[in-house]
Amino acid sequence: MSKLLDPKAVMAIKDLSLAAKTVVDGFMTGLNKSALKGPGLEFSQYRSYQPGDDLRWLDWKMYGRSDRYYIRESEVETSISVRFVIDASASMNHVDGSFKKIDYAKYLVASLAYLAHLQGDAIGLYVFQDEGFYSLASKQDFQHLSRMFYQLEHIKAGGSFTKPIHYKDLYSASKGRELLIFITDLYEENGELLQLLDTFNALKNEVIVFHLMGKNELDLDYKSYSELEDLETGKTVKIDIKTAKKDYQEKLNEHLSRLRMKLLDRNIYYRMISMADPLDQALRDFLNQRKKQRT
Repeated sequence: MSKLLDPKAVMAIKDLSLAAKTVVDGFMTGLNKSALKGPGLEFSQYRSYQPGDDLRWLDWKMYGRSDRYYIRESEVETSISVRFVIDASASMNHVDGSFKKIDYAKYLVASLAYLAHLQGDAIGLYVFQDEGFYSLASKQDFQHLSRMFYQLEHIKAGGSFTKPIHYKDLYSASKGRELLIFITDLYEENGELLQLLDTFNALKNEVIVFHLMGKNELDLDYKSYSELEDLETGKTVKIDIKTAKKDYQEKLNEHLSRLRMKLLDRNIYYRMISMADPLDQALRDFLNQRKKQRT
């Protein structure tokens, strides 16, 4: 594993934009560059430059050969709209080691957004928390990427997840077919997250769910603690770690299996990510699903 993709090393970089660039640069090292297409237009033909044309599409090699300015035109738009959805409820304050789930989520989204920007994609953001959700419309320019980094830096987890009654607002926020990437711990009390995913499906969107779990959750490794607290309800439960471990692992495996099947039934891509895992697998999943979205 590249040290540039190690979560501890990444989160030691306090500047989110620099961290995202560091992660993507580390991911691209040794990667087949043909897998990274950008900025999203497939070449078709040349035409003469006209005042007002986007200078990014000038072909300087043609200028060198002909001493005239030519614009590369395209027939097929290969960029897409990618909207990142963050669960910012209180359960995302779960701590594993030196950082929280919401921290991992922010750095993961920043890295994915930077990679999507390199692909020429429009990027947007939903943040779900308490009585509604925050929405940043999808755009393609670098200033918009900077705005997203700013919003990510200021997210603080707290409260409960957005109530299903507000999901209807997604229809006005959504702009056509999108790739939706949902980062969440999939903690729910009354099936509200599955209702949200059903809403996404109703919008005819391709959906990826990155399910964040702490390694201490997966291993039931809470050192000498004998009482655990639900971060959203405040309820506590006493537990004997040593005697409960085997039963816990069996129930956890059953729970994760049920989750996978529920999402598979909805044609939703699911990936469970431990907070100890490097970020490269999520970046690969994004590229694969992005390619599927374009075909």
